[in-house]
Amino acid sequence: MLEILKFTIPSLIVLVCVWVVMHYLLKSEQERRLWELKRGTQKEVTPIRLRAYERLTLLLERTEPEQMVSELDINQLTIPEMEQRLLLTIRREWEHNMSQQIYVGDEVWAKIMLARDEIAAFVHTMASQLPPNSNSLDYARILMTAYRQNGATPHQIALEALKEEVRGLW
Repeated sequence: MLEILKFTIPSLIVLVCVWVVMHYLLKSEQERRLWELKRGTQKEVTPIRLRAYERLTLLLERTEPEQMVSELDINQLTIPEMEQRLLLTIRREWEHNMSQQIYVGDEVWAKIMLARDEIAAFVHTMASQLPPNSNSLDYARILMTAYRQNGATPHQIALEALKEEVRGLW
């Protein structure tokens, strides 16, 4: 019996050592492969993400009151027509860039949605608060000045969140 233990115990110790070493090597190899896969994916995804950030920046810039008003011939429009065109611009820009949400964080996307909702509500509210004898030029002037009066606009907040997230990529 003692003779059997002399061979069995060292064999078990060697077996356990081999198992530990093999487990460590296999785990290390798996981690290396995952790292290489992530690195390869990053090379492809990073340019796409950067384009998404660019497109979302353009979305925010194009839905600023000054930008939207500058693209309209306000002398030819009534206030309700102008309001509808502004809301249509917001909706079209939004629909065109909605797919970019998969490339940005949830917090940034929430701020972009908030900016969209607030500018649409602002456009509607300003149109409904104008005196009856106002014209589209008055409406445009009020839109462009009143939006920036309350400090940081939702567009500025969303744009800063976008910039911060991009800085985090590096």
